[in-house]
Parts: sequence; C-alpha cells; structure tokens
Amino acid sequence: MTRSMTAFAAAKGGTAQHSWAWELRSVNAKGLDIRMRLPDWIEGLEAALRARLGQAVTRGSVTLNLRVSREEGEARQAVNDTALAAVLTALSRVEARAAEAGLALAPTRAADILALRGVLETTAPEDEAAGLKAALMQDFEPVLAAFLEMRAGEGAALATILGAQLDEIARLTEAATEAAEARRDDMAGALKTSLARVMDNAEDADPQRVAQELALIAVKSDITEELDRLRAHVDAARELLGTEGPVGRKLDFLMQEFNREANTLCSKSQNTGLTRIGLDLKTVIDQMREQVQNVE
Repeated sequence: MTRSMTAFAAAKGGTAQHSWAWELRSVNAKGLDIRMRLPDWIEGLEAALRARLGQAVTRGSVTLNLRVSREEGEARQAVNDTALAAVLTALSRVEARAAEAGLALAPTRAADILALRGVLETTAPEDEAAGLKAALMQDFEPVLAAFLEMRAGEGAALATILGAQLDEIARLTEAATEAAEARRDDMAGALKTSLARVMDNAEDADPQRVAQELALIAVKSDITEELDRLRAHVDAARELLGTEGPVGRKLDFLMQEFNREANTLCSKSQNTGLTRIGLDLKTVIDQMREQVQNVE
C-alpha cells in the first residue's frame, strides 16, 4: 500500500488529575526526522514516544506536540539547584564587573531570580509521573492510528495519480515506437542520399569506410533500447505501487531513470514528431517526479 508522508492528527484527553492535547503532523523529508515538544517532567516519555513513532513511520519530517495541564491545586514546584547555582554565579560576576566599572546596580530580588527560566520547575511525585506516562502512551495510540490512516488515504490518492501518469508514459512510449517506425524509410533514404553525395564529391574516398560511418550514424539514432527500458521502468513502477511498505526512495530512483531515457530519446530523434513525443514524455515524467516526492 502506497503511503504519503503528509498527514495530521489531533486529539484531547485527560484523567481526574490532568488534561492534555496532542498534535501530530508530518511533511516530506528525505529520511525520518522526529521533532517533539513535550513536558520535560514526565521521565521516559520522549524516548517511549520516539520509539513508537519509529516503529510506525519510516520517512518524513514528523512533529509531535503535547500540552499537559494539571487540575487546580495539583501543581507542585521546586527550585532547580543546578540552575540556581549557575544563575547566582553569573549574577556575582556581573555585580563584580559593575563594581569595577563604578556602576551601581539595583538590588536583586529573589522573585526576579525565580522568574528566570529553569530556576523554578514544575515537578511531580515519581509515582504520579509514571502513572501519567502510562496513560499518555495508551491515549497516543488512537492519535497515531488516525495519523497513519490519513497517510494511507493520501497515499491511495497518490497511487491513483501515479498510475494515471504511468499509463500516459506507456501511451507515449508506444507512440514513440510508431513514430520511430514511420521515420525508418525517411532515414534510410536520407542515408542513401548522403552516401551518394559523399561519393560524388570524394573520388578517393573508400566506399566501404563511408558506408561504415553512415551505418554508425544509423545505429546512434536507433531508440529501440530506450523504448525497451521505458517499458521496463513502467512495469517496475507499477509493481512498486502494489508493494507493501515504503517505496518512495525506489520510485524516486526510477524517476531519474525515466528522465534519462526521455532525454536520450530526444537527442536521438532527428524527427519533429518524435521530438515532440519526447518532450511530452519529459513533461509527464517531471509531473510524476513531483508526486513521488510525497511518497513514503
């Protein structure tokens, strides 16, 4: 099943002591990049959520936000001794430098220090945090399920679009085959004319050598291999779209191969109609490549 890297899910939950709100979103990325904004006082929560997301998602820039609030009267606060020591040391240095410069600073109040980030922390008893973590992990599962469902739905829509584009590439490949057949007689006549012109104007030219050079030109203008590879790439892409699991990287590689064959076809065409088909191929391939960037 093809899955998109774009999705969003949100939900709210709570217990008698806490309430919370989830927000989970993802966009395109070359690999898996998980970013989280979580309460830092729930020990082990980030590691557990990161591991769970890593099991469910393989590609995408994933952002998880969680806001947790305590009911009135449940909050506990404590001074972070490490942060306080760092602040007091810095304050002492500032006051000393100010004294050296002859500057008088206003007295520092305890409330000012407590207002600094990290000095006063919201804490919770160990048993409370552990119970809250378990409740949050359980509540996260339906959020993740909704998120994955949206990725699957977006992926199904992408698969439909990509399938239609593959159909168009296949159609243009067959049109190129017909155009190549139609130009065969014209090219043979052009080569004969060129050979006759060369022989008429070069008395000492080796007819066999000239014929070899013209044959080489004919080989270089043959697009049979390019058409065969385009058909093979179409089959490979269709097989990938029907494969379970992440296929975005493989599809992205195939798009490079599609583009290479279309470029070669255009360079070898020597025919207005065939060149037009080659340009149409490049357009569809480029459109398909843009869609493939969304596939996990």
